[in-house]
Amino acid sequence: MEAELAIDAAGVSKSFEVTVRGSGMRAAVRSLIRPVRETKQVVDDVSLTVRKGEFLALLGPNGAGKSTLIKMLTGVLVPTSGEIRVNGRVPHTDRLANARDIGAVFGQRTQLWWDLPAVESLNILRDIYGIPRAEHADRMALFSELLGLAGFWRTPVRHLSLGQRVRCDLAAALLHDPPVLFLDEPTIGMDLVVKEQVREFLRHQVADRGRTVLLTTHDMTEVAQLCDRLVLINGGKVAYDGTLGALRAAHHDEDADVEALVRHLYLVA
Repeated sequence: MEAELAIDAAGVSKSFEVTVRGSGMRAAVRSLIRPVRETKQVVDDVSLTVRKGEFLALLGPNGAGKSTLIKMLTGVLVPTSGEIRVNGRVPHTDRLANARDIGAVFGQRTQLWWDLPAVESLNILRDIYGIPRAEHADRMALFSELLGLAGFWRTPVRHLSLGQRVRCDLAAALLHDPPVLFLDEPTIGMDLVVKEQVREFLRHQVADRGRTVLLTTHDMTEVAQLCDRLVLINGGKVAYDGTLGALRAAHHDEDADVEALVRHLYLVA
């Protein structure tokens, strides 16, 4: 069973110590002299498995703990408790090997060099990952065809639109051919045409390349079109884990609107 899992998280929690500040000048001064700290539980005893080749949607309201969970799965954050394995490795203790086995796209951030043309960033990443030039050329040609990069990838990243930049970030995340891809709201701010282009690209990555994809999104159309399964996080806990079909069956409505179903889950979770 373990050999079939790309992601295996068991009893994972993450808490942060935060300083509590009262209102008013006197309370502000007091907090500087004698700071009062409390522990904030962001992720609370989450267990999650994702099979190889599965496309999973990780859903939840803002502040639910989704991004924190992804940061732990990618090795950026260390869990307070619990165990995580991605491709059989512990992400935060085997960072280098883990980085070679995963790709990640965060819609509001970029791994590209801001002042360089996007294609130059991709060439630098080629050298960092030690990708043979022939393989690099083949992948660049494929990404250019599927994501329409050729029209703008010689433009400095700072001058790209959000949709253009995210498409280049997708190419960067997959340049080293990782088996697992993490996507944190990758299509936020995109127009409908570009969104559909990105969705078709992601379908190709799972269907033809057998990649495992974990996606966070607030776009329920993406969930309906792309995902095999959805996991809802609320208050740092797993509130639902199952297929969209099972969720519809539970409501005795095979044609139920995805957004309405998820909204109901938010309310009852």
